[in-house]
Formats: sequence, C-alpha cells, structure tokens
Amino acid sequence: MTLLLNDTRGEVRRTGATYEITFMRRLARPVAKVWAALTVPERLADWLAKAEIDLRVGGRFSLHWDTHDYRMAGVITELDPPRVLAWTWPHEQHPDSVVRWTLEPDGDGCRLTLVQTNLTAPPLKNAAAGWHTHLEGLAGAADGVTTPWRAERERELARLYTDLAAT
Repeated sequence: MTLLLNDTRGEVRRTGATYEITFMRRLARPVAKVWAALTVPERLADWLAKAEIDLRVGGRFSLHWDTHDYRMAGVITELDPPRVLAWTWPHEQHPDSVVRWTLEPDGDGCRLTLVQTNLTAPPLKNAAAGWHTHLEGLAGAADGVTTPWRAERERELARLYTDLAAT
C-alpha cells in the first residue's frame, strides 16, 4: 500500500512475517548538508533526537527522546559516506529491525530514501507516523534549524496510517 501525504510517499510492504517501511524524499539541499543532518549529533537533535554516534561500522548509534523518555541503542551496520548509513533499531517488538538511509545527488538537491526493515504489526502504525513526523524537520536540520517533535502532529499522522494496524 502506498500513502501520498504532503508531497511525501510512504510505502509499507509485507516481507514474510515482518514489514518494511520506505520513505522517499527529494530535498532541495546538497547531499553534504543532508548527510550532516543524519550523522552529526547536533543536527540529529534538530529533527530526530539527542544522539551519540561512533561513526564507523560496528560503532554505537544511540538516540534519546526527552519528550517521552525513550532510548534506542543500535549499532552501525553499513557506512559509505556520504551515501549510505544503516543501523540496528532493537526493540522488544522488533529486535532485528534495521534503519537504512541512502542519499543520491539530484540536480541542486538530493534524493533521500529511508527504509526500516523487520518491523512487526503492532508498532507498525506508530513507526510510520513517527518517521513521517520526524522527516518533516529534516530539511530544516540540514540548514541548522530545529524542528521540535510534536505529539499532536504524530497523532494526526497516526490516523492516516490506522489501516496498517489491521495489515
């Protein structure tokens, strides 16, 4: 199923017993700026969460959201600067999940693809709405602008992904 929302495309696919979410964006920012928003802790804090990163394959990639006291501690599994970054996202409901980003030059900007794999049905709607909400701040973070996460925006988007809970 594909959802077209606010010029963004989120696609969810069943992959055996799990699911995969893909978001694709064209950003009017050069690859280097978007790469920084994905890998520099201060830029990540502008749109996603506080971060601690050991930027190497096998390095730690941890995130902390003060707003709802949630922590994620993963490991970088793939790194090809400034094109590819992947890390594990262990969670009790999807312990083998991996988040993978790719960047490709596109004219004066770039194409970003985010894929999260090995998700299970119960948190699928929340994962989709969460990424959708956070991605709205990514272009600003590439310019050093903070876009705080807003619970009301995520709840609004979660309603758009409600049908995923029944998938």
